[in-house]
Amino acid sequence: MAHWMNLGQQLKMNAKNLPQTVALCDARRRFTYPEVNRRVNRLAHRLMEMGLKKGDKLAVLMENSIEIVELYLATAKTGIVIVPVNFRLVGPEVAYIVDNADAKAMAVHHEFTPCVDTIKRQLKQIPPENYIVVDQPKEGYRESESLLGGAADDEPDGQVLPSDTWILIYTSGTTGKPKGVVRSHESHIAFFLINAVDFGFDAHDVCMNVMPLCHINSTFFTFTFTYIGATVYIHPARSFRPDEILEIVEREKITFISLIPTHYNLILNVSEEGRKRDTRSIKKLLCSSAPVRKTMKTAIMEFFPGVALYEGYGSTEAGIVTVLRPEDQMRKLGSIGYESLGTDRVKILDAQGNEVPPCEVGELYSKGPMLFDEYYKLPEKTAAAFKDGWFSAGDMAQRDEDGFYQIVDRKDNMIITGGEHVYPSEVEETVGSHPDVFDVAAISLPDDKWGEKLAVVVVPMDASDITETTIFEWCRERMAGYKRPKQVFFIKPDQMPRTATGKILHRVLRESYADGEPVFPETDSCPAPEK
Repeated sequence: MAHWMNLGQQLKMNAKNLPQTVALCDARRRFTYPEVNRRVNRLAHRLMEMGLKKGDKLAVLMENSIEIVELYLATAKTGIVIVPVNFRLVGPEVAYIVDNADAKAMAVHHEFTPCVDTIKRQLKQIPPENYIVVDQPKEGYRESESLLGGAADDEPDGQVLPSDTWILIYTSGTTGKPKGVVRSHESHIAFFLINAVDFGFDAHDVCMNVMPLCHINSTFFTFTFTYIGATVYIHPARSFRPDEILEIVEREKITFISLIPTHYNLILNVSEEGRKRDTRSIKKLLCSSAPVRKTMKTAIMEFFPGVALYEGYGSTEAGIVTVLRPEDQMRKLGSIGYESLGTDRVKILDAQGNEVPPCEVGELYSKGPMLFDEYYKLPEKTAAAFKDGWFSAGDMAQRDEDGFYQIVDRKDNMIITGGEHVYPSEVEETVGSHPDVFDVAAISLPDDKWGEKLAVVVVPMDASDITETTIFEWCRERMAGYKRPKQVFFIKPDQMPRTATGKILHRVLRESYADGEPVFPETDSCPAPEK
């Protein structure tokens, strides 16, 4: 029976049909499709020799690199499931994900080995010989390049079906514990093909990957170009220097980049030398993760004359649901566009599950071939996320008379800062565990650089001398940098706005602090207890 070919299988065909085309490159290396295919086949054989088989999990704690791309490709060829872990996480956060995923091997960039060394004893399912290190040798790890030496470079045996799981990627949960999102090969194949048509990509494109490959956005857009036989330039995710980015665009003749508003803001404030770079090769740009103001859109299109600007809305679970296309950027300012190609008509439902009329707010549900399969080991959360086969990420939205959608609010108060997703409950749990904190609410505030910045509103214990610095130091060793609050406000217990049932009104806090001096309603909150 014929099946759609997954990314690893398509790599084999690209190696045959595009022998001179550069598949992957970075600041130091360039590999053609045949070279990449041979390296990936060797890696696939070594992974299987380590005892990994179809369905087993390989955790990956790595910065953007050619090596992490090769691991994605090798797992696609073998049926092994890759588990990308955000390199910004700290030890306990990494340990939870790797253990929860039941990973049987782990690949790590050398700079992250100190973190992994502190948690190895907790990772009982990974044998000592199943740790791989990239960049330079490290005791207790198998060095990646030497691992490839002497390995067979023929195609690995085994049948990998489109319905098989390829990626298990974790996204922050409202309870503070991240959820494992199970995604199949076919959900990604659908995206690659839909993406190529929807955005008009072809084999002559040169994509620059800047977004971290531990995020689903990068797997969507980076691998679209690998699938269609184009060239991908891999750039470190933590090294976004606008002058350097524009120099690479000029040198490599980059045609497409996917960025977040924070990146665009940095580019628009580049040095005069950077402004002199020839960026005419850029044909298309994507902006995602946060809304883009009209002034920024105008500035982007002035900076890149003739560029086609796209905005995408989606989620780790649903893929890209809607696209705001170039011709609609100014006409539908604030909109997230309409359905991407191949996606069923988005539904906007009220609390009773009924579709709301145009211009009324409801919860956004979508359905299409890019949908995930389930939350790993969480059947109840999987069931709760769907309504008759339609998925909701918890966003509140409305549809205008022309069929364009607009996000009104995030149902779960998720914060997106610098492209990273942060949930208030996780931050509140950490800050609230300080003995001098009586109550706390995490909120987002507008920020020119990050789009949103994380702030916490703290009710201290009575007679406490807690300070902003105290909160910062408390969070430093307990959570990733992007999750830590950037600002702290202190209030009295009766100033915390609440519903009649005692729930904190995050929306009221956001609005109050965003507009200047906060004004809080009278409440019946209990006083803070003494230390």
